[in-house]
Amino acid sequence: MAQSEVLGFEEYVRTRQDALLRSARRLVPDPVDAQDLLQTALVRTFGRWDGIADKSLADAYLRRVMINTRTEWWRARKLDEVPTEQLPDASVDDGAEQRADRALLIDVLGVLAPKQRSVVVLRHWEQMSTEETAAALGMSAGTVKSTLHRALARLRQELEDRAARSREAEDTPARIPAQRNRRHDERGRERCAA
Repeated sequence: MAQSEVLGFEEYVRTRQDALLRSARRLVPDPVDAQDLLQTALVRTFGRWDGIADKSLADAYLRRVMINTRTEWWRARKLDEVPTEQLPDASVDDGAEQRADRALLIDVLGVLAPKQRSVVVLRHWEQMSTEETAAALGMSAGTVKSTLHRALARLRQELEDRAARSREAEDTPARIPAQRNRRHDERGRERCAA
C-alpha cells in the first residue's frame, strides 16, 4: 500500500472514529466489545483500503465489515452459564424491559419489506442523513424519504394492531366463563322444567 493511502486511512480513522464507535455500540451491548469490534473492522478494512475507489462510501463499507464481524462472533460464541445454588437477595435492574422493547421493535420490523427495513435502520438506528442513506442504498433522497414515510406508517399501524389484539386477549378470558356459566344455567333450567 502506498504511503499516501496509509496517511489517508489514518486521517479517515482520526476524523470518523467517534461516529464509527457509536455504530459499533449499536451492534454489541458491551462498550469494550464495541471497541474490539471497531478495531477488528478497522484492521480488516486497512488491508483493503486501496481497493475502495470512492472514499466517501468508506463508512458504509466499514459498517458492513462490522456487521459481518459481529455475525461471525455471534456464531462462534459460547454460552457460558454458571448455575448457582442461591439467588441474589436484591433485585437487579437487568434491562428486561429494554430488551423486551427492543425485541418487539425487531419483531415489528419483520413486517416491513427489506428495502423499507434498510431505510428505517440506517436513518434511525445508524442516524445517517437522508443523503447518506440514499448513497448507501443506491437510491435517490426522495425515494428514501417516501420509503421511510411509508415504513413508519406501517410500523405505527402494526403496533396499534398488536396493542388492540393484546387488549382483546386480556378481555376475552373474562367473557368466556361468564357465557359458559349462562349457557349451563339455561340448560339446567330446561332440564328442570322438563
